[in-house]
Amino acid sequence: MRTSVRGRDPVSDAALFALYAWTATVLVGLLLLIIWLMEYDRDFQSAAATRLPVPVISSHALLGLGGLALWGFYLVTDADSLTLPAVVDLGLVALLGLIMAARWIQVLRAYPTAGSSVTRVVAVPPERHFPRPVIVLHGVFALITVALVVFATFFSGS
Repeated sequence: MRTSVRGRDPVSDAALFALYAWTATVLVGLLLLIIWLMEYDRDFQSAAATRLPVPVISSHALLGLGGLALWGFYLVTDADSLTLPAVVDLGLVALLGLIMAARWIQVLRAYPTAGSSVTRVVAVPPERHFPRPVIVLHGVFALITVALVVFATFFSGS
């Protein structure tokens, strides 16, 4: 185990904080997934098709969970060979997340809010129901996770 001058390892602290941030990111992401699943209706998709295809959203969620498990296993076993696969996994998760964020912004701009139409019902894609603060929180946790994982992986000093 690596130690610093004061007897604590800042890299393992960063790796542990990365685990916490990754867990928070996954939990907030699962909330968004639940909202999407509640609003998704295959029969209703002809009126307002989702811009987040099922393979993309499920790959993002599964890779995020898998990477979290891999990072946790790295922390338990202290096997440095697991860090690079975790970083690659996190890169794929981030790429899919950025793609979905761009598509969500397009939906946000293209469809009015549900409360703006008093006299008629407007069909909107399921991702239109994502609360903005939850999206922002998920993105902030994701950025923190990426920064901490990269720091713990590439700036370990060993």
